[in-house]
Amino acid sequence: MRELPLPLALTARLLPVAVLASAGWALSSGPFAATPAGEQDPARKNAAASGSGAGSDESAPSASAAAKAYSQAPSPCSGISEKTVKSLVPEAKTAGQEITSTDKAVRRTCSWNALKGFDYRWLDVSYEIKNSDDRALTAYEQRVKEKSGGGAVPGLGDTAYSVVNLTTEDKQQTREGAVIARVSNALVVVTYNGSDFESKKAPGTDEINKGAIKAAKEAVAALDDAQ
Repeated sequence: MRELPLPLALTARLLPVAVLASAGWALSSGPFAATPAGEQDPARKNAAASGSGAGSDESAPSASAAAKAYSQAPSPCSGISEKTVKSLVPEAKTAGQEITSTDKAVRRTCSWNALKGFDYRWLDVSYEIKNSDDRALTAYEQRVKEKSGGGAVPGLGDTAYSVVNLTTEDKQQTREGAVIARVSNALVVVTYNGSDFESKKAPGTDEINKGAIKAAKEAVAALDDAQ
């Protein structure tokens, strides 16, 4: 095969995976604050003061103290099947590369990327565990707002959204799809993109969007399998 100099866009995308994936965390929310303790029901305070029904009141959990649906992030590299990795990222190592995280209990991500001939693909799967459903919903809405122009993905998690964008740099096109799904107090974020460095064209919108949604469905299913 004839050798051609790699364009700047390809050179940038073939930097260490940790550098590429770190850009995805720019949209993440701030530090994880502790969930406030639930306030005691005034009626229960009165009952306790009068000495009536104290046993049952003390044993009843408050609504705000209810256990989170997901207490930790699952292994992100196990969230996508080998078959799907081979389909979406030809020539990539199916084991993937987990990115270093400061706290694996709340945030984990895995990347797959490969160049087959001149055809490049990159897949990123991330899990984020929030302290409550409300915090997860707030983070989800913020992500959707920042990535406007897409649409809802019915039947995926509690709520999900997908968007596809085309960028051009040095006449090289890259098409990227993102899917953001919320399941209770967890967020699943999938990024999938591709470029052809011979034709300088990008894969079609439908291909990228369907690929990102397929990966997101598997990643969401892996949440329950990991519990």
